[in-house]
Formats: sequence, structure tokens, C-alpha cells
Amino acid sequence: MSEIERLYSERIAAGTLHPDPAQEAILPEFERIRAALAQPVKRGLFRKAPEPPKGLYLWGGVGRGKSMLMDLFVESLDGIHARRVHFHAFMQEIHAGLHKARKSGVEDALGPVAAEVVRTVRLLAFDEMQITDITDAMLVGRLFEALFAGGVTVVTTSNRHPDELYKNGLNRQLFLPFIQLIKERMEVRELVSPNDHRQGRLQGTQVYFTPIGPDSRAAVDKVWRDLAGGKAEPLVLVVNKREVVLPAFRNGVARATFYELCGKPLGPADYLAIAQAVRVLVLDDIPRLSRSNFNEAKRFVTLVDALYEAKVRLIASAAAVPDMLYVEGEGTFEFARTASRLMEMQAADWGTED
Repeated sequence: MSEIERLYSERIAAGTLHPDPAQEAILPEFERIRAALAQPVKRGLFRKAPEPPKGLYLWGGVGRGKSMLMDLFVESLDGIHARRVHFHAFMQEIHAGLHKARKSGVEDALGPVAAEVVRTVRLLAFDEMQITDITDAMLVGRLFEALFAGGVTVVTTSNRHPDELYKNGLNRQLFLPFIQLIKERMEVRELVSPNDHRQGRLQGTQVYFTPIGPDSRAAVDKVWRDLAGGKAEPLVLVVNKREVVLPAFRNGVARATFYELCGKPLGPADYLAIAQAVRVLVLDDIPRLSRSNFNEAKRFVTLVDALYEAKVRLIASAAAVPDMLYVEGEGTFEFARTASRLMEMQAADWGTED
């Protein structure tokens, strides 16, 4: 039994995972990569470094266990220099490195940035690869060529087949060589499971908590721990050259307060980016809405619309039930649609349709 199979079996025995043949069928792909990276690197003047193993591009529907399998894989990499990072966060680091390199006057800023990644890791484990920004689309091809040339193996999860990345994006023809590069240097596997494990964890679970107080906060905390698990980190999204920060993020689940997302001057593009980046949003402390916080209310309406259209699951604590959140002032009539959507999104099977 391989190390990742052992870890998987232990989680099942402990009751934290349920057996899933589709997940089990992917485990040998992870073991193939782990075993190749675990081979000792023979050193010497005339010894050539071994070819890095082909990576893995694991794609499939929401809640199928892609991020969980990635966590187990990284846990199995004893002594192998690897880094687990959300794709959005990694690309922001690359852009920051490019900015610094350009200030130093180098001719090709990507060279030293990619070299630093190659120097520090043998494997990059990305969560949720997706390309929505044209600057990322134009950069990833050269970046990944440099990483592969430097011997770095890449494993990534995604909700999309490689052919669907940056679909309908500006100048997409310039992005197509990157898709071909993925297919050449990574095994593309779909996680085909009939089970939505994340939905299963929410099945029968309350997702809207009111009124705001110690009991509702404790209940939301419990749902957050169950869904996100482990240590969450901030996720920074760049939208039209501005940063939008989700304070806590892990495995496709994000958490923020109402003020952090609706009390700041964010707009439709920001909320669309959030909806594309997360699959579950935990939103704390939605207040009563009225003419006194009209701008915040408008932003909240836009946020809910973006989440609804993208089928993002919403877990929320609020001052009142949806149809009592906004009861006076300009905009009450328009908010009725938002209240209806909030109630619809509480259904146990909401968001499970294809």
C-alpha cells in the first residue's frame, strides 16, 4: 500500500472520509509522481539530473474531493521540497516578483522570478487553476515553460478541462499554446464521481443563522471548520489592477465579514471575480439594511446576484431573516428579489444542478 493510499484508508477508518471509487482511482497517479520525486538524485560531474515526472491536471465538478486528495498527496511527500498554494495567490506573487525585477533593470524580468521558484521547490501543487485575467493568460505559458525546463513538476486541480481555460477570453489564440503545454507535460484526469462530498457535509445543515449573537457565531464557526479545515490564508484577487482581499480561504471555501465585502467600494467586476474564485462563501454579520447604509445594501444585492448566478454556496449570519433585512427606505421593492434568492439558496439541494 502506498503512502497516500495509507493516509486515505486512515481517514476512512476514522470516519472523516467516505469511500469513493472515483477518488481511489486517482491515487495511483499521485503515487506515480511521489515515487519518481522520492528517487535519490545521483550527484557527480557527469551525472545528468533525472527527468522530472509528468505532472497531473485533475479536473472535475465542485465537491468531488480534488482539494482533499491534493492535501493527502502533499502530506505524503516526506522530505520532498513541495509547495501547496492557491493558483490565484501564486500568480500574484509572480506579478510582484516581476515588478521588483523590472525595477532592477533586468532585460527579461521573468528569468530571475522563475529561477527563484525553481531554486526553492521540486513540486508545485496548485489549487483551482483558472485563468480570468488577460495579464495572467499572456504570462503563464512562458512561466510554465521555465518551470518545466528547470525540473519543477506541477500538480493542479481545476473545475475545468484544459480546453475550457480562459474560454472566450481576449486574444485567446495567444493562450492556446499553454493548453497544449499542459497536455504535453501533465496527465489530464477527470475526477468523475456522482458524489458531491461538500454538498453532503451541508446536507441537512443550517446555512443561514439569525439573529447575530454568540450562538449564531458559534454555529457558523462550526460550519467553517468542517468545510475549510486546516489553516486558512488570505486570498488576493486582482481586478482591473486593484486588489480584492478575501481574509480567509482554503480549499475553495472563503470567509469574510459583511463590512469587508460590502462596506468597501467594490463593484460588479469584483463580486464576479469572487464568485469565480470560490465555491462556498461564509459571510459574517449581515446587518439590517436601510437608507442609512444604502450603498452597502446595493453592494450586497450585487454580491448575492453574482453568487447566485455562479451557484456559489452561501453560509451567512444575519440580523434578520431575508425578507426582514431591508424593510424601510429606498430600494425595499428591489430588495425583494434578493430576499427571494437568499431563501432559495438555503435549500439543501441548491447549487447541485449542472
